[in-house]
Amino acid sequence: MALFGKILVIMPAIRRKRRVAGAVNTHKSPEARSALKLSRFFAGKRWQAGLATIGLAAALLAGVSFWRASQALRSAARQAAAESQVPFSNARLDRQPPSGIDPIQSPALFSDAIQFQGHLYLSGPEGLYEFDSDLRPVAQYRVGLDLPPYQLVSLAAGYLPNSNLPSLFIATAGGGVLTFDGKNFRQILPGPANCRDVTAVHALSNRRLLLGTSKAGVLIYDGKSLGGFHSRLSNLPVSALAGNDTDLWVGTRDRGVMHWHAGQVDEFSEAQGLPDPQVLSLAVAGDAAYVGTPLGVAEFVNGRLIRVLAKGYIARSLMVSGDTLEVGTVDEGTLEIPLRAGSTSSARPAIHDVDSEVLRFLDVDSNTLALAKNGLYRLNPTAGGWERVIGQGTSLLTDSNIAALAFDPSNRLWVGYFDRGLDVLASDGSRLTHVEDEHVFCVNRIVYDAEHKQALVATANGLALFDASGRERQVLGRADGLISNHVTDVALEKNGIAVATPAGITLLDSSGARSLYAFQGLVSNHVYALAASGGRLLAGTLGGLSIVEDGQVMANFTTSNSGLKRNWITALAPVGGDWFVGTYGAGILRFDSSGHWQTFEGATGPFEVNPNALLAEGHRVYAGTRGRGLMVYDRERERWTRLEDGLPSTNVTALAVHGDSVYVGTDNGMVRISKDFLASQ
Repeated sequence: MALFGKILVIMPAIRRKRRVAGAVNTHKSPEARSALKLSRFFAGKRWQAGLATIGLAAALLAGVSFWRASQALRSAARQAAAESQVPFSNARLDRQPPSGIDPIQSPALFSDAIQFQGHLYLSGPEGLYEFDSDLRPVAQYRVGLDLPPYQLVSLAAGYLPNSNLPSLFIATAGGGVLTFDGKNFRQILPGPANCRDVTAVHALSNRRLLLGTSKAGVLIYDGKSLGGFHSRLSNLPVSALAGNDTDLWVGTRDRGVMHWHAGQVDEFSEAQGLPDPQVLSLAVAGDAAYVGTPLGVAEFVNGRLIRVLAKGYIARSLMVSGDTLEVGTVDEGTLEIPLRAGSTSSARPAIHDVDSEVLRFLDVDSNTLALAKNGLYRLNPTAGGWERVIGQGTSLLTDSNIAALAFDPSNRLWVGYFDRGLDVLASDGSRLTHVEDEHVFCVNRIVYDAEHKQALVATANGLALFDASGRERQVLGRADGLISNHVTDVALEKNGIAVATPAGITLLDSSGARSLYAFQGLVSNHVYALAASGGRLLAGTLGGLSIVEDGQVMANFTTSNSGLKRNWITALAPVGGDWFVGTYGAGILRFDSSGHWQTFEGATGPFEVNPNALLAEGHRVYAGTRGRGLMVYDRERERWTRLEDGLPSTNVTALAVHGDSVYVGTDNGMVRISKDFLASQ
């Protein structure tokens, strides 16, 4: 309080002094007053200079801060760009088809079509087909021989930087993207495996190429670098691409559709009104976008969902033609939907029959074309329907997805398919018969019983028995004593037949049928593979390996009690006194006669051997793998070699040996390989 009082006393005195000083100054001489004004002027200037200095320092500080922030942003952008970059190779393909590999013709199947350089190109799992303007065949480029061994998925056409010629872009299932300028092929192959399975390609007007992948989302290629297109569009299972370089639509397999525009991404799925989260097709026309799903087509205008068309139809393909939306379905032909109908309803669509899944629409020279799996169709306005103008060609095989192979003593080749029954081929290369019915549909294994002159065909609907003439005689199932109708493998024993099923093993002999499963000591009920030799039956199961003798389980081997690397066993083959064991996830191992497990350099590793795709003959062992092609073991040199070139697919599903040839079935066709060629590898 005393201090506060002193301040109050001092303040009036200070004000009085200032007033007196001011009064004295007013009586100074003119010279003094001028000098005082001048000093005040310079004092003001000094104050202004100080302010300017402070302002300049502040500006410099702000500039430095902005520069540092900009540098940080640039550095972050560079780091993000570097992190999104994908290593890749871009190499010209200069393939010479090997002389020791001959393809066995299967029917042509198609996946996409496009007009390029005045010609029409159709892609399919087995190759690229070129037709002239009159739809006459010009050339065929075969997967595995002329092209890498990966199925062709989709097509696009456009330009790349530093090129005055257009390119045809071909998406492959596992081999990146192929480019074709009309004469030469090149392969753009990403380094990471998850970037190689390309499901869609889309060429932009700014000479960039978009790659939709099954796992890595959307990638962009500019001729020099390959990287992620947008962080929100990474790690997606992409199914379709449409749009342009400022407005892009991305369909996914299970997450709906993504709309990229103005640098942002909008997501639409069931919660936002999409009929289904699985996107099968896309079409863009002006400010409208159409999204095809298994339950109808969603129409968007200016990025907003307006209505759903073709409710209940599987919209496999789409094309906007004037005021009409063309919709291709899986098994209900095509629909023509008028787009002038109101936002809440639409006119009844016109329906045209096509006897195959419709994959693509094209408008070529004022003709509306539809590509189906089994050929190219042209719309005949006069007749009001589709007429096929390109077919599947001639073929020896009924289908290309091969599941089982076997020869009989008459040199006939039995070919089982994944979902098309089986063929019996004569030794002269002609087809004797095709069987496809409610039982013989999905074939898992074919074994010929020479003693009883019958073929045993393991199917998903029973064990089918065929006589020597190739006629289906009987089908065994649960009613006949099998523990399950689903037969995964069959093996010939000394006194009978062993049948593998997902419920255990059924042993058939002259006394009848009896079954083994987990209650009797089998390591797992789900049996995938059987092999018999020397009175022993080996059963490869989902849970390990069981050894059966005289109808009794004698021993079980798993990863916990042995050197087995994976419990899931898919294939078995006796080799001398030992056994070769194919697994799902650990490659191939050897189980010797003393009960020990041995690994192989180059053949034991993180890959899968396909069910029953293991065969020993002479001094070689052949193994069909999932994604690694054919593996061949030379018993004399104790060395494995791997073959991919020349195969129609790296997914080898079936094997058979006859004379000096090895027959290799895949999920994309079959080839015959000479043993001399394999020996030279």
